[in-house]
Amino acid sequence: MKVLFFGVRDVERPLFEKLSSKYNYELKLAAGVISLDRMDLLDGVDVVVVRGQDKVNKEIIDAVKAKGIKYLFTRTVGYDHIDIPYAKEQGIKLARVASYSPTAIAELAVSMAHMLTRKSLYFAHKALNGDLTVDPNGFSKELKNSTVAIIGTGKIGFEAAKMFKGLGARVVGYDLYPNDNFKNIIEYLTLDQALAQADVVSFHMPYFKGQNDEMINKDLISKMKDGAVLINTARGQIQNNQDIIDAVRSNKLYGAGIDVLNYESEYFGKKLDLNSQFIKDCNELFPRLLVTPHIGSYTDEAASNMIEYTLDNINEYINTDDCKNKL
Repeated sequence: MKVLFFGVRDVERPLFEKLSSKYNYELKLAAGVISLDRMDLLDGVDVVVVRGQDKVNKEIIDAVKAKGIKYLFTRTVGYDHIDIPYAKEQGIKLARVASYSPTAIAELAVSMAHMLTRKSLYFAHKALNGDLTVDPNGFSKELKNSTVAIIGTGKIGFEAAKMFKGLGARVVGYDLYPNDNFKNIIEYLTLDQALAQADVVSFHMPYFKGQNDEMINKDLISKMKDGAVLINTARGQIQNNQDIIDAVRSNKLYGAGIDVLNYESEYFGKKLDLNSQFIKDCNELFPRLLVTPHIGSYTDEAASNMIEYTLDNINEYINTDDCKNKL
């Protein structure tokens, strides 16, 4: 069994080597994205595995099928980079990684929140410019005296809630389906109540097309406390980028930490023109606006999970003609 992985980063290669013995598949590792001019890499391959940066459209699917390949997997939770209906029409079997280290994303959310609320990044930024004075703008409120709202209390949201709780914060939350098992950590409220009471609002919900598109917008932000901090390490499609920028600029929000962007493919994985409006906004509002290029899963454990669970998906599909994580 020969498996071709696209989007392999150098830091992941030791992880592939370590995990390759689990099923003894022959693993072929390719940096970069899948594209029509790289179809020669598919020769002799049984399974193709992609990542979120790969745009698996009809043309790519046709080319994969033409190579006689029946299995096309993604080693990500999200799968909107694949034309699922068309792939199924062509008889391609699909699967995804249902989850991976929730700690990775939760840690990022908490660290962003802490840098903003404790104003540590504010003072570090001043120091870069030779200013080592202490001023009133850096006076902070401790998290243990704060209320943190977790919007979306699944695995990742609950992990973040535990971390904030461990720092002494009051943790409130909103979810369409509150979990009774979490109520010792999270005080469930309505969405509007959570927004109105929280000093920090951290989003951890999935994206449901047509249901929560750009829900983080000026209307939602208007319901938050003045001077609150907004964190989104979930999905870019649930936010309006400009509305967040405008809220920080107007001081409605003290700050925002975003690891995702709407229309991500226009930004992430690229070195943008320093004169672009987005970069100008980031520079103007730093250190109150923190933007990272979707690094929530960029950790040792998360990367290992995504590789290993993909190999598990392959093994299950090959041996049972079915997979619990099929698409």
